[in-house]
Amino acid sequence: MKVCTDSCILGAWAAGRLHEAKTKSDTKTILNPKTILNSKKILDIGTGTGLLSLMLAQKSDGLIDSIELDPESAAEARENILASPWKERIRLLEGDIRIYALATDYDFIITNPPFYESQLKSPAEKINKARHDESLTLEELITAIRAHLKTTGFFGILLPFHRSEYFEKLAADQGFYLEEKLSIRQTPAHDPFRNICLFSFKKPEELIIGELIIKNENGNYNSEFTELLTDYYE
Repeated sequence: MKVCTDSCILGAWAAGRLHEAKTKSDTKTILNPKTILNSKKILDIGTGTGLLSLMLAQKSDGLIDSIELDPESAAEARENILASPWKERIRLLEGDIRIYALATDYDFIITNPPFYESQLKSPAEKINKARHDESLTLEELITAIRAHLKTTGFFGILLPFHRSEYFEKLAADQGFYLEEKLSIRQTPAHDPFRNICLFSFKKPEELIIGELIIKNENGNYNSEFTELLTDYYE
């Protein structure tokens, strides 16, 4: 499974909202969030290679449960976790979040769900499970999140731009409020292609809306993108 830039953005963006995280600038909302998350117990739904769990572990002292349905992906995640400095704080769970008997509720849930619904599929079944919402629909996902999130908790999710409004309605129907939304563009000339959303059960005083543009007009990485990911990219 490839490591995608948008997933890295999700991990860095979420890690920057954990209460232990240290930021380098006092001017950028992305790097200096108003929302600070309690990160004692974290759940990563559909961990894949374990990328998000590893990024959050790097920036917090929380205990992380990483659940993955696909056996091959779970094996790869296990290998990556065991090779990391944070293996004592990340527990890999192989199974289906829809039926897995989790022993606790969580302060923060993060997920990069399968979302290429009804689009062209790959010949590889593993990639289909990761990229299409046949194995876990958005409706099933929000139900699972509600079942396992503490009433004081938050969850962060990466969505295709065109699916964000639909998911926001699903979340509202389950009693969630949108706290933050970050739209992502490849360049200033491109339309947004991803949204990162942060939800909680408590209505925020102010909805925070932001935008991240990955590359400038000259094809170089924007300084905001570089600063966001500097602790993760070599």
